[in-house]
Amino acid sequence: MKQPNNLPVIFCAIDTPDLNRAIELSKSISSAGCGIKLGLEFFNAFGKSGIQEIMDACPDIPVFIDLKYHDIPNTVAGAVHAISSLKPAYLNVHASGGLDMMRAAKEACAPETKLLAVTLLTSLDEHAIEEVGYKPDINKRVIQMAELAQRGGLDGVVCSSHEIEAIRNVCGDDFALMVPGIRPAGAASGDQKRIMTPQEALNKGATHLVIGRPITGADDPAQAAQNILSTL
Repeated sequence: MKQPNNLPVIFCAIDTPDLNRAIELSKSISSAGCGIKLGLEFFNAFGKSGIQEIMDACPDIPVFIDLKYHDIPNTVAGAVHAISSLKPAYLNVHASGGLDMMRAAKEACAPETKLLAVTLLTSLDEHAIEEVGYKPDINKRVIQMAELAQRGGLDGVVCSSHEIEAIRNVCGDDFALMVPGIRPAGAASGDQKRIMTPQEALNKGATHLVIGRPITGADDPAQAAQNILSTL
């Protein structure tokens, strides 16, 4: 199943400190028609060269590099310029870095790469966002960040499934929504708080779904991915 932008519906989260395992998983997942998400655990173990190794081993697989840059505009621009030279499908920064940071990041990003802004992590619930100093109401905070990202010229946001419809209403149909915290029916929620099934999230307007352990923890990851795709 492909989205209108010819990128896969599912980006499978592969965060492992084992490079050979990451390559093996990537090949398996690619055969199922999914992309992969490489995050902080993988990057801190193998860096840019590790991502390149996976891209060389699986040249057709779309990659979402999930490093959530958040710093002063000049520093983030330099980081985005460096990592987007790999030409991943998606890359992200934190919306909470502000409008100037996001604009600088977009200007520095390779044109082949779509830049997303992370709104609020799906591991945070209402109580947790108040603890770190945000005003109450997750939905309002996420919409505020999504609108700011759109003003900054970004291609979309990373948000939880519970904010999909509200963001769609405000930001329109051409704004990419990358949605983590997706769990097939019956799967354990793990450390995610704001979760939803794949079909529910797509019905609400998600562009892409990030799914990790339900696929990577299966005996046959490619088959697990196919099983999920068959429900969509």
